[in-house]
Parts: sequence; structure tokens; C-alpha cells
Amino acid sequence: MKIRSITYFCNPGWPVDEAQIEQAGKFCAAAKAAYAAAGYEVQSTRLATVPFLQILGADKIGETPRLAEKVEAAIQSAGIAYASLGPAQPEVMDSFAVIPEAIAAAQNIFFSGSMADARFGISLPALQACAEIITRCSSILPDGFANLRFAALANVKPGSPFFPAAYHSHDEPVFSIATEAADVAVEAFTTSRTITDGQWKMSTEIEKHARELGLVGEALARRFLIGFGGIDFSLAPFPAESASIGAAMERMGVPSAGLHGSLAAAAILTEIVERARFLGVGFSGLMLPVLEDAVLARRASEGTLTIKDLLLYSAVCGTGLDTIPLPGETTPNQIVPLLLDLSALALRLNKPLTARLMPIPGKKAGDPTDFTFDYFANSRVMALEAEPLKPPFSETRRFTLASRRM
Repeated sequence: MKIRSITYFCNPGWPVDEAQIEQAGKFCAAAKAAYAAAGYEVQSTRLATVPFLQILGADKIGETPRLAEKVEAAIQSAGIAYASLGPAQPEVMDSFAVIPEAIAAAQNIFFSGSMADARFGISLPALQACAEIITRCSSILPDGFANLRFAALANVKPGSPFFPAAYHSHDEPVFSIATEAADVAVEAFTTSRTITDGQWKMSTEIEKHARELGLVGEALARRFLIGFGGIDFSLAPFPAESASIGAAMERMGVPSAGLHGSLAAAAILTEIVERARFLGVGFSGLMLPVLEDAVLARRASEGTLTIKDLLLYSAVCGTGLDTIPLPGETTPNQIVPLLLDLSALALRLNKPLTARLMPIPGKKAGDPTDFTFDYFANSRVMALEAEPLKPPFSETRRFTLASRRM
């Protein structure tokens, strides 16, 4: 198991308070060293801010690209790898429109867009705006890679250390830990004869690691007088079979990830994380990013795993739809219905879900992907079975959707 990120949350202000980000860098360096001493490899250190609309104000929202440039320069000086400037908000629709330009202005800055939550329901204009961001960002780079740095959010609260969903809610700094723990699931079920045995092994291992991570986190909080938000203990994969959620499903007895039985496997894996006792934050569940998982990428390439399958699994686990390669000709009006389904799931089930979709210029469904990113496993472009919405959906601006009664 690895630490995907140590994420430092703050409000950098505008103009950017470079001294605060420098302090964040010193903390992250010390935290990385402390976790390394405890035996954990730390993949990256990151900064997450309050939403950029809150930093700038609605009257200065056009300065978002400059904010991205300034924050990127500051984190580079501080030794921090990435920063997330939080979600655009439906209350100020202009906050969505500036995101593609801001993503183009910097290489290591992430954004998101809020399209649904329990407070305002589902915003159809926000869904449309997120879909337009996705299609606009697909042309920033020839391979569509810029969409790695944007996610549409449904019912996602502040505090998760996973990007692009990470954002802060107040001025006082805190930090949280994101895990890369798919290998814990693979190991547990590779050596188990029954599901019950695997559940016990995996839960025991999660609690052991969470206890160690928490002790280091609490010591850092005391040393630096900073809040410790907790651990987003998610089964995030790495593109190798030893750290693949698809592989874990197949070790559980599913013939191929995507076939029937996969939903049950996803539900079991998620429930194991939920039953473990630790200071949790964010998603703390199962993540199914197609292009970050060697086996999922293979099953999607074979056609065994579809977008509808992944949406179905989101009902029992996960972050939603992550690193999904789409045809380059996909239109915003085709993406909106998919975001609508995701938002409905998030509100009815009262859970956080995200969509990180990646239309690839010049590619059609079934074409191979050819990314050269170390953290991606190549697959094939997945078919999106969607057409533009018709009235009354297409004429609606906002509607509420209460969570189901238990």
C-alpha cells in the first residue's frame, strides 16, 4: 500500500499569499519524511484551496487563469506537485466558463464543477456547463489529456484529498491523507478460499495501516499546530495487476470484471472499507478509474466493461466515472444525460460521485488509446450510448431530488 497524496488545505488569498504556500511546502516535506520513516512511499504532495470563486469574488472571476498561473509558480517554488482550486458554483455560471482557459494556462492545476448537491438539487445549466468544459478541454492537447485535471462533482463535500475533487471550506489549514490501496484487496482475496475469509483479512489490513497512518498524522498535527482531517482510505489502483481493482474482483471469483457478479464484488469491497474503524474523510471507498487500472483497461478494451456497467457500480461504491476515454466527436449534449444519471444517483443515495471524462480528438469508439503517461494503462475508446435530452428535461433549469428513505 502507498500514500497517493498528502494534501494540504488552505485559503491562499488573492493576491496569492506566497509565504503561506511556502509554509505548506515545508509541512508537506516534513510529512513526507515522517511517513517515509514509518515505511510508506508517498507518491505526491498536493495543495487544495477553497473554491476559486471564493478566493477571487464574482467580480474578478475573469482573473482565474492568472490565479492558476500564480498558484502553480508558488507550489513549484514550495516543492508541491499539484494544486486544486476547487469547484465552479451554479450560483455564478461564469465560474464554469473560465475553467478551460485556466487549465490551459497551467500544467499542474486542477479544477472541478459542482452540478448537484442536497442544498440546491440538480442544476441543468451546471450539467451543461460541465459538459462544455469537458469538450473544450479535450482540444487543449492533441491526446485529450487536459481533462485529467477536471471533474464534474455531484454531492461532493469539502475535505477529500483526492484530485480533482479536493477543495477546502474555511481559512484554517488542515491536511489529509489519500491512499493507493487496491493492492490490499488483491492480496486479501488472492490468499482466501472464501469471501468471508477475504473480508476479515482485508479489514484487518486496512485497520492496521489506518492506525499507523493516523498515529503519524496526529504527531504531525501536534508538531505543526495544524488540523488533521483524516484518511481517505480508498482502494485506488495503479496500472499493474498487483494493484488493480479489476484483478481484486477476479480474485474474488468474477470470471472477468464487467460480467455479472462484478457489482456484488464492488459492493463487498466497499463495505469492507466502511466497516473498518479509522478517522475517515472524503470518499473512503472503491475507485474504478478505467485508465489507471490495468485489468479494467483490458476489460474495457475487450468490450466486457462498459460505461453503463461503471455507472451501475457507482450505486454501491466508488467515486463515479473516472478516466473514461470517449470518442473525440462527443458533444456536450451527449454528455449531459450521463452527468444527469450520475447526479441522480448521488442525491438519491446521498453519496459523493464524480465524472472525469476524456474525449480523445480524432478517436472513435473502439479505437486504441495511446497515452504515454506513467500512471495510465492504455485501453480502447468506450462507446457512449447517449443522445441529447428532450423536453421537459431540456427546458428545466433546476429540480430537487431527495435521498431515499431507509
